[in-house]
Amino acid sequence: MTTVTAPAPAAAPLEAARAALQDRLAVRAAAAGAPAPAVSRVGDTNVLGERTAPAAPVPPHTAEIHLTAQAVLLGPWGGAGRACGTCLAMRRQRLRTRTERDALETGTETTAAGRWPALPDHLVDAVWSLHRLIAIGGARHEPPGPDAGLPRVTELDLETLQVRTFPLLPDPMCPHCRPATGEAVAEAAAQRTAGPMTSRPKSAPGHYRSGRPGDFPLPVKGLANPVCGVLGGGTWTDVTSPTTAPVAGSVFMRGYAGLTDVTWSGQANSYARSRELAFLEGLERYAGTHRRHRAPVVTASCDELGDRALDPRACGLYPPRTYAEDPMVEPFDPARPIPWVTGWSLRDERPVLVPARLVYYSAGTREDNFVFECSNGCATGASLEEAVFFGLLELLERDAFLLGWYGNLPLPEIDLDSVGGARVRAMAARAELQGYDVHVFDNRVDLPVPVVTGLAVRRDEGPGTLAFAAGASFDPETAVESALSEILTYIPHLPRQVAERPAELTAMAADFDKVVRLPDHAALFGLPVMREHARGYLAPPRVAPLGELFADWEARRPRTTDLLDDVTLLRDLLADADCDVVAVDQTTPEQRGMGLRTVATLAPGLLPIDFGWLRQRAPHLPRLRTAPYRAGLVPAPLREEDLRLVPHPFP
Repeated sequence: MTTVTAPAPAAAPLEAARAALQDRLAVRAAAAGAPAPAVSRVGDTNVLGERTAPAAPVPPHTAEIHLTAQAVLLGPWGGAGRACGTCLAMRRQRLRTRTERDALETGTETTAAGRWPALPDHLVDAVWSLHRLIAIGGARHEPPGPDAGLPRVTELDLETLQVRTFPLLPDPMCPHCRPATGEAVAEAAAQRTAGPMTSRPKSAPGHYRSGRPGDFPLPVKGLANPVCGVLGGGTWTDVTSPTTAPVAGSVFMRGYAGLTDVTWSGQANSYARSRELAFLEGLERYAGTHRRHRAPVVTASCDELGDRALDPRACGLYPPRTYAEDPMVEPFDPARPIPWVTGWSLRDERPVLVPARLVYYSAGTREDNFVFECSNGCATGASLEEAVFFGLLELLERDAFLLGWYGNLPLPEIDLDSVGGARVRAMAARAELQGYDVHVFDNRVDLPVPVVTGLAVRRDEGPGTLAFAAGASFDPETAVESALSEILTYIPHLPRQVAERPAELTAMAADFDKVVRLPDHAALFGLPVMREHARGYLAPPRVAPLGELFADWEARRPRTTDLLDDVTLLRDLLADADCDVVAVDQTTPEQRGMGLRTVATLAPGLLPIDFGWLRQRAPHLPRLRTAPYRAGLVPAPLREEDLRLVPHPFP
C-alpha cells in the first residue's frame, strides 16, 4: 500500500526555515553566552490592508531578525526614531512585484516551489556575526545628511551574501508602534487642521516659495531603496533625453482598478535639481493617494450632514450614460452613507466635511464610487498657505485649459520673442532641434490670473504631431516657462508612443469612447489626423507681446511681501465666480518631519480634469457655457453646438 502525503501549505517551507534558523542561532547564542535573537518570517503573509493572515509564531514587531525567500533582514536597529519589524514588513511589501503583491493582498492561491530558502551553515554563521556586530554597536556608524538618526535595516542576500544597510522610515499606519489609540487619533485630528490661514512673510513680492527644493531635509536613502523605501526601490536618470535632465522613480500603489505603477519624476535642466523635484513629487503623491494618518473619518450621508458638508454634485458628476455602462461607478446617492474627511472653507472660514473620494484619489469604497478623482489641486509647500496657493493655481490652470478646449475659444498667441527670459529661448531652441515649433497662448477666460497653454507642433506632421501642456503663475513669464517645460518632457517620447500603438490610436480617433486611460489623451493627438480638431490653436486670431496681453493683470497683481495676500486674492476671485475654496490637509507624518505640508484644494464649480472620454465631468457643468459669456468673449452662453466635444489633449 502506498501512502500519499498531501502537499504542505504555501507558508510551510518559509516557516520551517524560520524555525530552523531560530534554533541554529539559539545554539550559537548559548555557546557565546549571549541572548538568542527572535526570528520572524516576512513576505508570505499580507501585512497591508484588511486581508491579514493569522498571527505568526513570531510576529515581525517582536523579532530582531526577519527571514524572506531572498534575504535575511536584521533590524530595525539604531537611530533615534521609533520603528519596528512590522514597519519594515509593510514597507517591503509595497516594493514587491505586481504578481507577489496581488497574491498576498487579494488571496490568490499560491504553491510552494520546493524546500526554500536553503540555509547552509556558512549563511547562518554570517547572520549570527551580523547580529552580534549590531548588538555590540560595531555597525553604528551614522549615514550622512538627513538620513542620520533613522533606524536602519541590514540585508544579507541569501544567494550572494552581499550585505547592505538602508535607513527605515517608520510607517505611520503600523498597528504596533503607531497604534490607533484614542490619544493618537486625537493628536492626528489636531494636526489635520487646514485653516484658518495665517500671515506668511515672503522674501520679495514676486517670490512665492519660501525656499528652494534642495532646502528641505529629505532622507533620500530612506525614501528610495530596494528593501524598505517609502517611494520605491530607487531612482533612475535618462541621460539620453535631448530636452531635459529627467530623474524618476516608481512604486506600485493600490487603487480602484488594482495596483497602479505610480511614477514620480523631476524634469529640470540639471540632474541634481530634477532629483530634488522628483522626491517632492513622490512625497506629494504618497500623501494624496491614501490617508497616511489617523485623523477621524466621518461616515454619513450627504442628506444627514446638510450644510456641514461639501455636496459632491457641485464638483461635477458623470452623465447618466457613464453610470449605465461603466461597471466601476455608480450614481451619487445623497441618502447613502459615505466617508468624509475634514477640510477648511477659505471663503466661509469654517470647517467643512469633504467626500474622501474627492481628496484621496487612489482610495475609496463601494459606497462612494460615484467619480474617479486625480491629483488635480494637490500641492506641496513649506507651509499650509504655500501649498494652498500652488494647489489653487493648478485648479485655475486646468479649468482654463478645459474652458478653452471644450469651449472652442479663440486664444491669442503670445509672441515668444517678447518673453525676456533666456530659459524660454533655450527651451524653444531645444524643441526646434527635435523638429518641433512651439507656441504659447494666453488661456485666461473669466479669471485674470495668468494661465498659459503651450503647444508643440511637429514640422513634418509625422507621429507625435501635437503636444499640449499648460502653466499658471502670478508671473506671466513663469507661466510661459512652466508650459514650455512641460512640453519638453513629452516631445522626446511622443513619436515612439504613437508608433507603438497606431491601430489602437486610429480606432480612438474614429470612436472617442475608446479613449479610456490618462495616456490615451496625449497620445491621440500624436496622430496627424487630429490636427483638424486643433485648428483654433494652429491659426490663432492674433499674436501679441507678453506685456500687452498681461498688462491688465500686472496693474492689479499683488506686490506685497505676505503670501496670505496672494492666497486671499485667489479666494476672492473664485468667490466672485460663485466657487467656494476648500483645503484638506493631506500631510503625512513623514512629510511633517521634513518641514513639508501637502494639501488637496477644491473649488466646487471650476471645471475638473478627467481622463477617459466617458468619464468627463467638465462638458456637463454650467461653468463651461457661462464663463466665456461672463468674460465677454461670446455674446451669449455657449450652446451644445458651440462646444468642441472632442477628448481634451491635456497630458
